[in-house]
Amino acid sequence: MPTYSIGQAAGLLGVSSETVRRWADGGQLRMDRDGAGNRVIDGVSLAAFAKARASGLHPVPGDVLTSVRNSFAGIVTKVTLDDVIAQVEIQSGPHRVVSVVSREAVEELGIEVGVTATARVKSTNVHIDRPGDRS
Repeated sequence: MPTYSIGQAAGLLGVSSETVRRWADGGQLRMDRDGAGNRVIDGVSLAAFAKARASGLHPVPGDVLTSVRNSFAGIVTKVTLDDVIAQVEIQSGPHRVVSVVSREAVEELGIEVGVTATARVKSTNVHIDRPGDRS
């Protein structure tokens, strides 16, 4: 089973190492010691914690019925307009989400730099990459 250092866990969760230490010291995140005595988090526990922590961060409003499960709430950082098409960039935590939509949709929704927006992603073709080190 993979284990993660405090720094690696912090990077994956998008928080500081000190925050991970506080969560562990407060009993919210389970840590163990490796053979060298370093504090480590097992991958299964970290995945469960990340999933629980993210639950409800980007909810779909109650009056919206949707099959989309991947929501990225954030702030619009860039809008590029053409005659018909627009490119919208949203910064959602550590994630940069770029969408190409119609100019009409951008104008109707009032999308401009500085407003909050939620990108919802549904795909039948999702690529997953992973570092080559499988230790």
